[in-house]
Amino acid sequence: MTKSSGGRTEVRVDVEGRTLTLVNLEKVLYPQTGTTKGEVLNYYAQVAPVLLPHLAHRAVTRIRWPHGVQDMSFFEKNAPAGTPSWVHTVEVSTTGSRTASGESGTLTFPIVDDLATLTWLVNLAALELHVHQWTVGRNGRPKRPNRLVIDLDPGEPAGLHECCQVALLVRDKLAERKLDAKPVSSGSKGVHLYAELPGKLDSEGTSTLAKEVAEELQGEHPKLVTATMTKSQRRGKVFLDWSQNAGSKTTISPYSLRGKEKPWVATPHTWDEIEEGADDEFGLEQTRMEEVLERVQEYGDLFA
Repeated sequence: MTKSSGGRTEVRVDVEGRTLTLVNLEKVLYPQTGTTKGEVLNYYAQVAPVLLPHLAHRAVTRIRWPHGVQDMSFFEKNAPAGTPSWVHTVEVSTTGSRTASGESGTLTFPIVDDLATLTWLVNLAALELHVHQWTVGRNGRPKRPNRLVIDLDPGEPAGLHECCQVALLVRDKLAERKLDAKPVSSGSKGVHLYAELPGKLDSEGTSTLAKEVAEELQGEHPKLVTATMTKSQRRGKVFLDWSQNAGSKTTISPYSLRGKEKPWVATPHTWDEIEEGADDEFGLEQTRMEEVLERVQEYGDLFA
């Protein structure tokens, strides 16, 4: 059913037995490509079979662009007012850390474990879905991280070409530690590398491990790699951001859109593609949502 109310279009849909009211489907969220909210919702509905397993049991932080990527955005951790009763949530203590308001306490995150919840969030213009490296147990408490992530962030004029070169170096360092890395183009500037963990390390231990890898490579390849947070040290190098393994930090989920000028997606890749990107300056580019759906059709879930 479609109706107009106060100048906005509303469409009521059934999503896996849940009735949702979708609004302003014709609103352009990516002006450079003319991509509408309806097209964004369609992307998330189609990519859900491979996206949802990577959101399951994880607290989700969203970045919302109510008026499109050309306008203001805002982070949202807590489940917003009006959250449907059927949306699963988890309360996470922030004791020892600080919330956006500067006070410690408890945050109530949504858990995106089905298409209805995903659709509800995207209808709120939540383009980016960020998750921690830990999952939530049955008792509602965060477990030890089950994966490590290293964010390869290029400092101009370095770009994806240099990220691919460094990704191969990081892969080998992780392999020495019996960890199998998986590459994901970030949908922004760089590349994320993930490795599954057996759950023996806590977030501090995982951060220490990632920092160790970063500092080793900085020592071996000082003209190409930096492990230093200082932005002035990053020019022409690839910064290995190990800090995203901290328990309070989040990283964009594989298959999530980014709020950039074009509807780029955090996209899993094969190592053959990373090697091609390392050899050829134009061998790897950030991937748009239409291309991601084609890739899933051809390869399935490369992040599985």
